[in-house]
Amino acid sequence: MQRHPNLVPLSHEHKRLLEVCRYLKSDAVPQEGYPLEPQAKMNFVVKIFKEVMVPHLQKEDYLFEACAGRDPEIDKAIQELQTQHRQISTIYGGLMESKDLEADMDYIARELELHILREEEEVYPLIEQRLPDVVGSMTF
Repeated sequence: MQRHPNLVPLSHEHKRLLEVCRYLKSDAVPQEGYPLEPQAKMNFVVKIFKEVMVPHLQKEDYLFEACAGRDPEIDKAIQELQTQHRQISTIYGGLMESKDLEADMDYIARELELHILREEEEVYPLIEQRLPDVVGSMTF
């Protein structure tokens, strides 16, 4: 199913964040312009969270708020995703004091990847199918 044009900006951000996840994993393949040293990765994570992740979460909060209370299955999914948002933010906050930065970055990358894939493959399509009026009114 083609993503509704109003949700495309969120999907583009997901794509960018999935690229970051691949880079942060402990088994990352070297890529030009992406150093693999843990501190360099950490600096990159901080930059991406500020520039992409925080605004993305704010947009999703806006979407989820508009969807709330309209469909029990969507409400349940939104509650689970918002819990995951908080968990990912907590993990990110813990990176600053990490004793094993490489392992912790790998962990956040894998958790974030699973979260994004669930949004893209399950929750966004469900919202598009059941709440087309809400999706149609969204602007990002």
